Amino acid sequence: MFSAKYFHQVQALLLTGFMTFIVSGTISFINLGLVNNIVEIWLHAWVLAYIIAFPTLLLVSPFVQKLAMKIASK
Repeated sequence: MFSAKYFHQVQALLLTGFMTFIVSGTISFINLGLVNNIVEIWLHAWVLAYIIAFPTLLLVSPFVQKLAMKIASK
């Protein structure tokens, strides 16, 4: 499907998708409970979180990798 050179971007796309889906659902439920339109609220929160999380992950990923290497090598 995608060239191996895009592995990190595809991985970031998938990771942010799963993570924001789970976190936005959890926080929506904690804050609101089981209200009638919880799914609509959840999906709206998820889209907004995803729009922010994906480019953020792409930007901070190189820094985090370097930091993790320093921490793990000690």
